[in-house]
This record gives sequence, C-alpha cells and structure tokens, in this order.
Amino acid sequence: MSLPAFAESLRRLWALEKFTYSLRVFIALSGVMAGCWLTDQIALVIPLFLGVIASALAETDDSWLGRLRASGVTLVCFAVAAFAVKLLMPYPLLFVASLALSTFVLTLFGALGDRYATLGQATLILSVYTMIGVDQGKMTTTFWHEPLLLTLGASWYSLLSVIWHALFAHQPVQQGLATLFVELSSYLKIKATLLEPVKELDIEERRLALARQNGRVVAALNLVKETILNRMDGSGGQKVNRYLRLYFIAQDIHERASSSHYPYHQLSKTFFHSDVLFRCQRLLDQQGKACKRLAFAIRLRKPFDYGDTRQAHADLQASLTYLQEQQRPEWRSLLRSLNALADNLASLEQRLATANNPDALASDQDSVLFDHNPRTLKQAWQRLRQHLSVTSLLFRHALRLSIALCIGYGVLHAIHPSQGYWILLTTVFVCQPNYGATRIRLGQRVGGTVVGLIAGWALITLFPSPLIQSLIAVVAGVSFFVTRKSQYALATGFITLMVVCCFNQVGNGYGLIWPRLVDTVLGTLIAGLAVFTILPDWQGRQLHRVVANVLDCNGRFLRQLMQQYATGKKDDLDYRVARRDAHNADAALSTALSNMRLEPGHFRKDAEACFPVLVVSHTLLSYLSALGAHRHVLLDVAGDEVLDQAAEVIVNQLQRMAEDLAERRPVTPAQPDEQAILLALEQLADGLDDQHRLVQTQLLLIGQQLAPLRERLQEMQQRVASAAPALTEQK
Repeated sequence: MSLPAFAESLRRLWALEKFTYSLRVFIALSGVMAGCWLTDQIALVIPLFLGVIASALAETDDSWLGRLRASGVTLVCFAVAAFAVKLLMPYPLLFVASLALSTFVLTLFGALGDRYATLGQATLILSVYTMIGVDQGKMTTTFWHEPLLLTLGASWYSLLSVIWHALFAHQPVQQGLATLFVELSSYLKIKATLLEPVKELDIEERRLALARQNGRVVAALNLVKETILNRMDGSGGQKVNRYLRLYFIAQDIHERASSSHYPYHQLSKTFFHSDVLFRCQRLLDQQGKACKRLAFAIRLRKPFDYGDTRQAHADLQASLTYLQEQQRPEWRSLLRSLNALADNLASLEQRLATANNPDALASDQDSVLFDHNPRTLKQAWQRLRQHLSVTSLLFRHALRLSIALCIGYGVLHAIHPSQGYWILLTTVFVCQPNYGATRIRLGQRVGGTVVGLIAGWALITLFPSPLIQSLIAVVAGVSFFVTRKSQYALATGFITLMVVCCFNQVGNGYGLIWPRLVDTVLGTLIAGLAVFTILPDWQGRQLHRVVANVLDCNGRFLRQLMQQYATGKKDDLDYRVARRDAHNADAALSTALSNMRLEPGHFRKDAEACFPVLVVSHTLLSYLSALGAHRHVLLDVAGDEVLDQAAEVIVNQLQRMAEDLAERRPVTPAQPDEQAILLALEQLADGLDDQHRLVQTQLLLIGQQLAPLRERLQEMQQRVASAAPALTEQK
C-alpha cells in the first residue's frame, strides 16, 4: 500500500465514531495496565479497569467544559456509591434496603434526560463492581481501598475524556451530521421506490418501510440537535454556526423528502405509459446518492460537489410539457400535483447544492434550538414529579429493577455468597424498560458469556504468560466498547474474556468460569421474570396514548402550517418545534409497534393488526409535510374562507379522535361538517392560482385520510378490547 493510500485509510478510520471512542478506551486501559506492571502492582488491575469501564459507560457528548462539569458530578456519584457499598455490605438487611432505594432513585433520574439516565445506570454498575471487588477478599482490608481504586480508575478516564473533548471538540458534530445524511440518503432511496410505475406494486409495504426509516432519520436529527446545543455556549464560533446551518439544511431536506403531493399509486396508474414518474424517481434516487456523498464529505472534511443535474431536470420538464400539451381534462388535477412534485425536487436540489457552502446561506433565520433539558432545580423536580406514579413507564422500570436486584441479592446468599454478585451485574445489564428489549438481551447475554468463557479458558491455557494475558485483556476491553451498541452478544463475549484474563492475573481464572456462567443464567432468569411479571409494560397498554399523541401533534402542526401561509415562510422556533413534535410522535408509534412484535402470543398479533394505523398516520404526515415544503403567502381570494374552515375542521377532527383515544372512548364517527367541508373543497373554482390550488389539494388529501384513519382506529380499539385480560390497564 502506498503512503498516500495508507494516510487516506487512517483518515477514514479517524472519522469513525467507534474508532475514536475505542481509541480513548485503549489509551485508558493500556495506561492502567502499563502502570500496574511498572509498579509491580498487578493486583490493582481489576478495580482500576472496572473504574475505567464504568466511567466510559457514563460518558455522554458535551463540550469540554460541560464534560468537565459532568465528570465532576460523575466522580462524586461514583465515590459516594462505592463507599456506601463498602460501608453497608457487612449488614445484609440495611444493604438490601439501600440497594433497592438507590436503584429506584438512580433509575428515576432518567426522567431528567438521557445524560442523567446514563449517569444513573453507570453509577449502579459501579456499585455492583464495588461489590465484586470487595467480594474477592484479596485486596487490602482498609476501608477506603476498593472505593478509592475504582474512583481513581474512573478519574483517569474522565481526565482523558475532558482532554479529548477539548482537543477534538467538533468531531462528534461532524460524525452526527454524517450519520444524519446517511439516514436521509436511505430515506430518499425508499421514497424513490414509491414513484416506480409498476403494476401491482406493494405500496403499503413500502410505506411501512418508509415510516420505519423516518424514525431513524428523526432519531439522527434529534441527536445532532443535542450535539450542537451542547456547544452553543462554548467557543465554537463560526464552526458551530456552519454545523447549525447544515442541520437546518438537513431539516429542510427531510421536510421536502417526506412530502407527498398525491397518492402515488393513482399517479402510476394514470401515467403508466409515460416516462415522467421514472424521471422523478431517477432524480430522487440521485439526490439520495448525493446525501451519501455529502455525509462522506462531512465525515472526512472534504469539499462537496453536488454535480450537474440540469439535463435530468430538463428531461423531466420536457415530459411534463408533453403531458400538458395533450389537453386532457381528467389529467388536470394530477398534472398540478406532478408540477408540485417537480418543483419540490428542484427545491430539494437547490438545498443540496448549498450544502457545499452553508456559510453563504441567509443569516437572518431564527437559529434558536429548543432545549428539552431542565435548567433549574424547580424544572428538574417538576420532571420527576410527573413520573412519581405507577402509570409512568419509567417508574415501573425503576420499581421492577429494584425488586429484581433484591431478589438477586437473596438468591446469591441462598446459593453461593462467594462470587455471586455477577447475578446482580447480569440483572442490571439485561433488565430493560420493555419486554422486547429484555427478551433480546436474555439470549445475547447468555450466548456471549458462554463464548467469552470458552475463549477465556482457551487463551489462558494457550498463553500462560501474564504479559500476553494482559494484552488480551486490554484488546478485549476495547472490543467491548466497539461492539456494545451494535452487537451486544459479541460485546458480552469480549467483556467476559477481559474479566477471565484480569482475574487470572491475581488468582485462579479457571475458578471463575463456572460461577460466572451459573450467575449469568440466574441473573438473566431473574431479569426476564421481573419484566414479565412485575407491572409488565405491554406496548398495547399505552398504544392508545401513543396514537393520540400522533394525532394531536399532527393537528398542532397543521395549525402552524396555516399560520405560515398567512404570514409567509419563516422557519421560526414555534414552527420547527411543531414539525419536530409531529415527526417524533410518528417515530414513537413506529417504535412502539416494533416493540410489540417482540412480545409473546396475542400481543404480537395485535401489533400486526395495528400497523395499518402507522401507514395511514405516516401518509397523513407526508401530506402535511408537502404543505410545509411549499409555504408561501396566500393573497386574498374568494376561496380563502373555505381553506381556513377546512383546516380548522380537520384539526378539530384530529384532536377529537386524539381525546377519544386518550380517554379510551370509542372513536367518534364522522361529523356532518367534515363531509360538508370536503365537498366544499372539491367544488372550489378552477380559477385559483397555483399556490391556492396546492393548499386546496393537500387539505383535500389530508381530509380524505380522516375516514380510513377512523376505520383503522376503530379496528385497533376492537382488537385491544377483545385481547386477553393481561392488556387491561392497571389503575
């Protein structure tokens, strides 16, 4: 390999989030191992390693100053937890009571935001690590020894993390933006398949795939927003502004890409013998590929050249002109929709072209980002109070995990008090907020542990040298962090291998194999039974609330859209929040139904019956997005009153259905005003200008979705009502 090619390979590696994360962990673990070998204190490897791992698990994205503050809070929490465990372990009753209370409180911290949830989970993990360290009984008997070493290991990684975030402050933003445009690329490619003029095309399945991909795009948008917010108060200056504008470009692309201007199967049927839809599909597919190239350019900090697509646009326009020249009255409304689609593709093209130089975009846009995190103690307490109820999913998870750990503590004392704390560690990792995620973790944890123990036994037998085993432990520890989010079973195998090699440095690694396997099986069984029996969160129980939120958010989004048509396009905070809430709600419904598919028996069948609701609601959102993509001030004409009334009726119907679902009432049948306003929309004069005609068409399409939406909701309610008693809401 030539030197330039090697340098390019290193540059691509450096741009990967997993590589930079694993590099930090490698430096931290290697530093600990080297220090212990140089000072001939190899017995200190285990607590220092566990401290590093807990600190790395607690790491969240932030500016270097924010990371410094977060590290300080993390270390205080770690120290308090470690010393509390050391102090209370000799007193079983007091210990189990404090274990239950601290688990409940630390889990409930998740109400304050993702970073607090991560901190609470990591603190709980470090507490169990302290139990394991104390249980070994091979360290010094001084009170402060194990807690201090664990905290020192955590401090070493925290120091490294702060320095890293100071030196490479903007790398997470680049990586997040690159991931976002990759997800947008996939979304555009799926959307392009809807335009394929093929007979008997499975539109429903493709719309379902599009809705699922939309959830991934929304998650990527939210992550980038939080990453940029974390740097708004720092010294990022021009770079942060550049990334912020790229984020707004991605938002605009998403809005335009999620737009629908007419039922595509109708367009395909009518223009089956024309090449116009193939040309639209080709442009959309090219734009998807451009998003992927833009992601590559952002990740490697290279110039982005969108390319020349003037000929493709000219060909599309020629096809449209030919169809218009046919002068066929039955095509009139469809041709308007095709023109709107072509205009939307052209605007999407322009947005992608500006991504090469986002600094040239207008700077007068409202660039305020809405921060969901609590800023004061009063706001934090209000967040927590909302979850102090058995109806809260987080409250249930906190209570469930607390009880599971207490049961695990009793089991380890009943079976084998020595080395039994692996039961608690397994329970903490496996017990997830819902049954589906826990079910997946069960098999992954057991399978990964078996593989890791076999690999550990083989490697410490083949390589009895302590130095080689130390190197294997470091590599396994790094590999755990590389794979823990994407391949949990493999990650479990790596962390098990690391544990076997580390414990073999200070004792008998072979003696750990059977207790670790037995404890892992027991811990997974306890976690699985807890999720199945203790206040189980079957997704069907809250499905009515999730769907109600979708309808309510869509109604509020439509109100914001009509205000935009009254005052002119302005991506202000209120509009962007309403748009994001609508897409977040749509993504939450997709996630809920996907989780239902992992549940047992009739619950899984209910999910299949409820997926049509997702298809209709996402179709509704796509018609709303088309209104957002073409925002312009509407000049006063005779039909404005009808448009305003239609929008108000649709919003009222959506909110009425949302209220019915939230209150678990049967969905109200269609009201007379709904049919009347749809008829009035259809009968609007043909002389409307293009902008009014577009609004009329989209409102009519949105209104026509109310009837199938109501039918799907009624079917969903009937399905849930006829389900087993397990679905009955607990009061």
